[in-house]
Amino acid sequence: MFDNLNLLSGTRKYLYGLIILSFISVICAAFSMMGSDDLVTARREVLLRKIGDELLLQSGDSTSRVLPVKKIAESEYQISFENNFTFQPDSLVNTTRRLLAKDPLVHDYVVNVLKCGNAGVAYGYAISENKKDDIIACRGRRQPKACYLINIKFKPTGIITAKNGYLLGSLPFLAFVGFIFLRSVKPRRTLPDGQYAGRFTLGSVLFDAKDRKLIINGNTIDLTGTETRLLRIFALSPNQTIERSRLQKEIWEDEGVIVGRSLDMFISKLRKKLEFDPNIKIVVIRGKGYKLEVNS
Repeated sequence: MFDNLNLLSGTRKYLYGLIILSFISVICAAFSMMGSDDLVTARREVLLRKIGDELLLQSGDSTSRVLPVKKIAESEYQISFENNFTFQPDSLVNTTRRLLAKDPLVHDYVVNVLKCGNAGVAYGYAISENKKDDIIACRGRRQPKACYLINIKFKPTGIITAKNGYLLGSLPFLAFVGFIFLRSVKPRRTLPDGQYAGRFTLGSVLFDAKDRKLIINGNTIDLTGTETRLLRIFALSPNQTIERSRLQKEIWEDEGVIVGRSLDMFISKLRKKLEFDPNIKIVVIRGKGYKLEVNS
């Protein structure tokens, strides 16, 4: 019995530690992914500024600034410039393709060159992972010098977002699994010396808790498991008042349901089985609980 209880206790501690470790691992992984997202965004913005810088250099402008890149949507960015410039569509296509190839998460994107003010599209094209799906037009027509904004919209990288969602979403699931495992291996509440271990002499009655029986004048009376647990609590504290709430808690708590009248019923059954010895009786202590009176 002790070996079984120790095994259950060890298993419970092992599973508890495993669940805690899983929580920590998932949370760390989620934050790592989030940190990775921030790094990807920062790196992408540097590449976009580089695109703007090369466009100005190709236009013959080596002094004016590329203004801070704006993230205008989840996967959409805008490059703006301090001064007007001109550009060759071929150069724009080649520059963006070459630089964005350094971003491992970029495969499909759409570029629109907008005119400042009315936001009309001066030039646009689409790049796909499958080159056959690329849409590029008017490559040889140099665009006039003007104020331009370059919008680049990327195909959403749903993989990282999904991973973060799955990781964070798995926390409630892990909690549920942990509860089920811990509940399944939770040992029944036991008394100090083991649930059924030991024999007790109560007047002329021998109470064998292990074999669940009473021996009175050579006669054997069988006890149920609940009757045995109940009588053992009394036998460990003879002539002492035991609160009703304690009896209910220790006998029925692990069953998940406590029914008030159940205690009265089992007390009544025990009284009948002990009535062969007038020196033993279970009495009610009003407002408190019960007491097993044993007269020498």
